[in-house]
Amino acid sequence: MVMSQKKLVRKHQWGAEKNTTPLSFLHAKPSPFKLTLSRVAIVLTVVFWVLYIFSIIIRQLIDGPQSYHFTMEAFSYALVVTFLTFSSLIYLIERHGALKRFAKHERVARSILDKFFSKNKPGITVLVPSYNEEKSVIRKTLLSAVLQEYPKTNVVLLIDNNPNPKNPEDAKRLDDARNLPIEIEKLLSGPYKRVQKSFNEFKRNKTVNKKAIRNLANEYRFAARWLNKMADEEKIEDHVDIFFANEVLRKLAVDLTKIEEALEISMQEDGKLSYDRVFELYERLTWIFEGKLTSFERKLHPTLSQEANKAMNLNSYIGIMGTKFEGKLIPDSEFLLTLDADSVLLPEYCLRLVYFLMQPQNSKVAVTQTPYSSFRGAFSRIERLAGATTDIQHILHQGMTQYGATFWVGANAIIRKNALDDIVEYDNENGNVIKRYIQDRTVIEDTESSIDMTSKGWDLVNYPERLSYSATPPDFGSLVVQRRRWANGGLIIMPKLLAQANKKSKLEVMLRMNYLASIAWATFGLIFLLAYPYDGRLLSPLVLLAALPYFIAQASDLKYCGYKYSDIFRIYGFNLIMLPVNLAGVIKSVEQAVTGKKIPFARTPKVKNRTASGMIYVIVPVLIVAFSVFTIYRNVLISNWGNAAFAAFNALAATWAIVAYIGLFDLLTDTYLGLTNWMYVDAKREEKAEPIKTEPKQEIDWKGVLS
Repeated sequence: MVMSQKKLVRKHQWGAEKNTTPLSFLHAKPSPFKLTLSRVAIVLTVVFWVLYIFSIIIRQLIDGPQSYHFTMEAFSYALVVTFLTFSSLIYLIERHGALKRFAKHERVARSILDKFFSKNKPGITVLVPSYNEEKSVIRKTLLSAVLQEYPKTNVVLLIDNNPNPKNPEDAKRLDDARNLPIEIEKLLSGPYKRVQKSFNEFKRNKTVNKKAIRNLANEYRFAARWLNKMADEEKIEDHVDIFFANEVLRKLAVDLTKIEEALEISMQEDGKLSYDRVFELYERLTWIFEGKLTSFERKLHPTLSQEANKAMNLNSYIGIMGTKFEGKLIPDSEFLLTLDADSVLLPEYCLRLVYFLMQPQNSKVAVTQTPYSSFRGAFSRIERLAGATTDIQHILHQGMTQYGATFWVGANAIIRKNALDDIVEYDNENGNVIKRYIQDRTVIEDTESSIDMTSKGWDLVNYPERLSYSATPPDFGSLVVQRRRWANGGLIIMPKLLAQANKKSKLEVMLRMNYLASIAWATFGLIFLLAYPYDGRLLSPLVLLAALPYFIAQASDLKYCGYKYSDIFRIYGFNLIMLPVNLAGVIKSVEQAVTGKKIPFARTPKVKNRTASGMIYVIVPVLIVAFSVFTIYRNVLISNWGNAAFAAFNALAATWAIVAYIGLFDLLTDTYLGLTNWMYVDAKREEKAEPIKTEPKQEIDWKGVLS
């Protein structure tokens, strides 16, 4: 059965995305030809770079003007080209690694998972750190966590709001957050009690006959109808709501309906099912509804850390797990799932990833995750393009695992608790002993913790499926907050990586170095290319040829992820207008390295209103266009046609990006706000959706479904 899309009344921006169908959770297996081309791209990049260095740079240093000024120009230009080519090469290597992983990945059959977890039930605690988010955002995340097809899921909402809000809006958000776990548990209690009652009756009778099979089929039918009814009643405001209704609730209902229909057919054909298999099918049904939800507010407890960041919100709860805290026993578990409050999991996320961790060969894997994908159907152009970069990163992270260079990406991850115990540090805050499992020294806390874990001999792995999704900032202002944070901290962590470099393979170290520092050198390199009028003799088509495999590969990856080949040019313009954002993040890293003072954690706004951006972030892109136009004029006068063409391309790309992704009205608004210091948000708008349509039933191979 294929799910159809809900339609939204809300109007999309021109150039946004109307298709809300997500990419398949399974990656297509690449052909041998595609794998060969990926290797050829790596070789060509190296060959053209070597040719450029020897045929242009070295030749010009020997035959060109023997002046200090020209020599320094040649060295600096070669350095910039080398760093940018290195990043391109790393992209191609990671991409090739991802293709190799996709080619060999085989999905574990669901019957194997059911059998394994009928005998093994390792505990898992889902931690959802939340700060001042809207109820609708948190609700989808909590429901996707508690509806996991996993035994006895314990979900904890870590509320970090001000416990004594001063305005009504903040007070309502706090009340909503506190009440949500109670509301959801109450919602699930009805179906859980019904299914559990039927399960208990089956266990008492210990008989597998047609009546027992019919009772089981009835429970699956009931559960599927309950989920479909819940999906029908979902309030649909945006594409994230559509994803949750269709891909979590309805898809789970579809899976349960298939089992119900297979059970019915098995009875008609007098098929035989073992007691163990019926038991497993009952367990699967109860797992969906038996999860527990609670909330915890560290700010109500003065003995816990009060530092304002996500890491310490998580650390505060992890530190009291398995202990009696203020008279209450805090449950412990073998595994933790950290989940951002704007993320949504598919129902088998925990089942498949914990199964992976429980295999003997993976006993030293501390963290496994599915790097999150974007929600499709973005209403704005910038959300669509930012989503494209997110989906590209999903591929690259898979490639990093191929070469042992995985980084924990904090939006979602399953972690062994004893791996965290290995890296815990103790500190003193206001006379209280504070445990730091996840480092909060930088604002990219998951990245530093990855290095800490590898230093203790642990591995990290990206699971090669799409099982998690996370929101992409819908406007330029919220994207600025997110990307500025991402650009901050890599340089500070670099010494930790270098300290263990001699224990790691050279390729792993190179991949990790690129992940930590490429934003810094790519930002400064692009600024140099934009701003400095390099001698035309240093330019060569070989530079473009060295970069061409990267651009062709990324365009191909964009198409693979459901975007357009032409988006490669849009991403280039997008990167130009993000230069001041990345530069601000890098400068903050340098500032922290020099002063030793922590940078405040800036949370990405998870609200449906527009976020105003700082004036400098909308003014600098305009200055880039102006300077590029001036560069065209200056180089045309001296017949430096190579620099003039490059500047013209930059001017066009940046202009397009400003109009498409910032917007002229928002640019003027944010400039005005920067000058007047007023706060501005758009008004909320609610939309309704048409009911989803289902396709006609298809014949079911009941043996294939139930075996």
